[in-house]
Amino acid sequence: MTNRRRITPGDVFGWAVAAACGVALVGLGLAAIWAVRGILILVLVSLFVAVSLDPAVRWLVRHHLRRPYAVTIILLAVLSLIGLLFAGIGPPLAHQAGQLTSDLPGYIDSLDERSRAFQELSARYGLGNRLNELAASVPERVGTSLLSLFQTFLGGLAAALTVLVLSLYFLADMPRLRRRVQLLAPDRYRERTRRIVDTAVDKVGSYMIGNLFISLIAGIVAYIGLVLLKIPFALPLALIVAVTDLIPLIGATLGTAVCGIVAAIASDVWPAAVGIVVWLLVYQQAENYWIVPRVMRQSLDMPGLAVLLASLLGAGLLGLVGALMAIPIAATVRAVLVELRTPLPPEHLPAQADPRDSPP
Repeated sequence: MTNRRRITPGDVFGWAVAAACGVALVGLGLAAIWAVRGILILVLVSLFVAVSLDPAVRWLVRHHLRRPYAVTIILLAVLSLIGLLFAGIGPPLAHQAGQLTSDLPGYIDSLDERSRAFQELSARYGLGNRLNELAASVPERVGTSLLSLFQTFLGGLAAALTVLVLSLYFLADMPRLRRRVQLLAPDRYRERTRRIVDTAVDKVGSYMIGNLFISLIAGIVAYIGLVLLKIPFALPLALIVAVTDLIPLIGATLGTAVCGIVAAIASDVWPAAVGIVVWLLVYQQAENYWIVPRVMRQSLDMPGLAVLLASLLGAGLLGLVGALMAIPIAATVRAVLVELRTPLPPEHLPAQADPRDSPP
């Protein structure tokens, strides 16, 4: 017959203290993570940017260029592109955006004279008065919030510089980071870990570069249509189309709706508003069935519902940046699950080395 030790109140108290200390440590850890969540988000975005640019760096490395020089060339190319973008469209964009803010009340006032349908809606529902009040309050709101806008600009500039510096470090050290992740796994799982890391890098990089390229095409096509139809504020509207086109599935429709509404207010329903809506809808069909399948051939293999849910969750967490990051992350998770279902090779077979991990 075995002798069982009797549980004393001291034992219960010790267990309670240990459990309380564990809960307190977990709580302190979560509180610390929550306190530095902004920095962690910047680090995550920086890593995402570095992974997005890594395919271009590897392309230069494959063409017999050392990685530090390749990283420098890609960084200078990105900064030059951003500088040219701001220098080329910054002044006219600011001018046209200011005109849009100041001239919008006058365009709404003249809608009664230019559109019988709007005149009937205004008389029945008071739509014109409500739009006039909203448009008249825009300059006042902008004027009263200049300080907060300036503070937001400074905060965004600091965050952008932080992301740029961290992305540079991540991009320069990417091969070493990939090898370290692979070495964390046991010997038998290192080949599988390497394939998973390669899949994540390839998915994120190809998706981001392809999505930015498609967005640029959408903005150029929208600008051409706006100029041909002589719709005012073509540059800011084209920029809106380019930015909203980054949002999967629903972004292009949002940009088309904004262009149609502004064209109807600033110009006329026919042919301006109808023409630009038809122009962008035709482009959307070409983008969905011709441009996207060719640009995104190797980056996404997901059903539309999964893409929509991932983008909505990402947008809810981090806004537009989260929507952009969620799609390749979801595609990577799907590819990783497929990889995990693949049976491992026998233990006596050696793992193959990755030639891309070799130093240049």
